[in-house]
Amino acid sequence: MQPEPLLSVAGLHAWYDASHVLHGVDLNVNAGEIVAVLGRNGAGRSTLLKTLVGQVRGTGTARFGGHDLLRLPGFEIARLGVGYVPESRDVFPTLTVEQNLLLGQKPGRQPADGWQFDQLYAIFPALQRRRTVAAGALSGGEQQMLALARAAIGNPTLLLVDEPTEGLSPQMVEQVALFLRQLQQRGVAILLIEQKQAIAMALAQRLYVMGRGQIVFDGTPAQLQSDLAVQRDWLAL
Repeated sequence: MQPEPLLSVAGLHAWYDASHVLHGVDLNVNAGEIVAVLGRNGAGRSTLLKTLVGQVRGTGTARFGGHDLLRLPGFEIARLGVGYVPESRDVFPTLTVEQNLLLGQKPGRQPADGWQFDQLYAIFPALQRRRTVAAGALSGGEQQMLALARAAIGNPTLLLVDEPTEGLSPQMVEQVALFLRQLQQRGVAILLIEQKQAIAMALAQRLYVMGRGQIVFDGTPAQLQSDLAVQRDWLAL
């Protein structure tokens, strides 16, 4: 018997005011799994994550740990163990790196085997070197590292990550990919929005492709690689 998915989304619709963006999205994420969502800009991928964390109005169901996320405010979703790293990173610019990390800690979600500052600094040495520097003075790549580390230190069960490699150097892209793998090894499930198909294919166990607010493909990286029609119609630029 198959275990219940950690996250189960069914018939998800979402709007920005009168603009209908998501049109009946269905997807699942299993415990400890990396699932990537590919698609062209404007397909609705970022809106999907924003709806799941309560930032965009949605209808349908999005079940996580026995709760329907669509019925909860954002702070309660975070307390349940859902972390979110937006494309804009949203660090607190006037606070130091270390103060940003402290704000990422969640009461009651700091187990003894959870992430510690020294472990995160070992993965992202630049953050340790700049731990007393205001986050607004960091480079874009450093801010991305900080956003990921701040989400991780809250010890989420599910992490939603939007375009984490956008605008990063190849070296920083590899650091981000390594960190996401380490999160998975600790049992964290990840729903990843990623524009770079090669990175998504290397990290994810399963892939969805979105187009015009709907899921147009659901399968493994190997299945997507062999489906030339989906690549041509929904991914090629």
